[in-house]
Amino acid sequence: MTDDLLPSWRAGATRDEVEAFLEAAADVPVEQRVACFDNDGTLWCERPSYVQLDFFLDAMKTALQADPKLAEKPEFAALVSGDQAAIGELGLDRIAVALSGLFEGQTPEEFTALARDFMARGRHQGLDRPIREVTYQPMLELLAALRQLDFTLCVVTGGGTEFVRAVSQDLYGVPSQNVVGSMVAYEFVPTADDGTGPSLRRTTQLVGEANEGAVKVNHIQTQLGRRPILAAGNSGGDREMLEWATAADGPSLALLVDHDDADREFAYVSSAVTFAEPEPITDVGHRLGWTVVSMANDWSRIF
Repeated sequence: MTDDLLPSWRAGATRDEVEAFLEAAADVPVEQRVACFDNDGTLWCERPSYVQLDFFLDAMKTALQADPKLAEKPEFAALVSGDQAAIGELGLDRIAVALSGLFEGQTPEEFTALARDFMARGRHQGLDRPIREVTYQPMLELLAALRQLDFTLCVVTGGGTEFVRAVSQDLYGVPSQNVVGSMVAYEFVPTADDGTGPSLRRTTQLVGEANEGAVKVNHIQTQLGRRPILAAGNSGGDREMLEWATAADGPSLALLVDHDDADREFAYVSSAVTFAEPEPITDVGHRLGWTVVSMANDWSRIF
């Protein structure tokens, strides 16, 4: 069965563990068949920069063309010049708020349209291919295998919820309501005197904390209400989610993607963005007995 379902997974211990989980999961009640996948670095490429950051920078370029005076804004000036010292001094939080401000006041539908437009035309500079084609083929095959087993598939990302929701159905077959991420706050605008509205408008504020670490587990419970028995990630920001999945009763699988293929992708040890990690995540994975996927050795094809 899995020879047809997982053609890009090479024979070996890693594939054996994935196959064993799929076979065991067939005996789990359907309502308990939940799988949560991180996005950046787990379902699609995150180097040399995050896809959502590329989207923000593309929007900044468009905004600067329309209003060159925006280049005087310190955050944009630092980004345009590539001044890493200035970017570091300003801080990622301030940079993120400035970029988010490019979309302030937009409706959810307007933001979604922009995200889909970018994904339709954007190219990955490092890999010289359309951005929408930097998804990992073996993970798409795993999603399809889980779908055949009636799993509820979810994307649990540190990135923006609305950005990933705009493309999750098209890229992964995951409906937008099954995306859990860092959430931007909206302002409800009541019906105006001229009959326009009501509407929702984006702000630059987050609802709660960035979706990394233990926050991922909290958001899985509060937004999905179901515990995964499979969790896949690639960085320390996914650790608690993988631990949570493997603490479930019955069959479970923690899948950690190790980026060790400099020839076909990039070679690096993934790390969380919002907090420091005392131990490399690959060391954690081996110590805790997770299924650590070597891109170089376990995948015959990456994209």
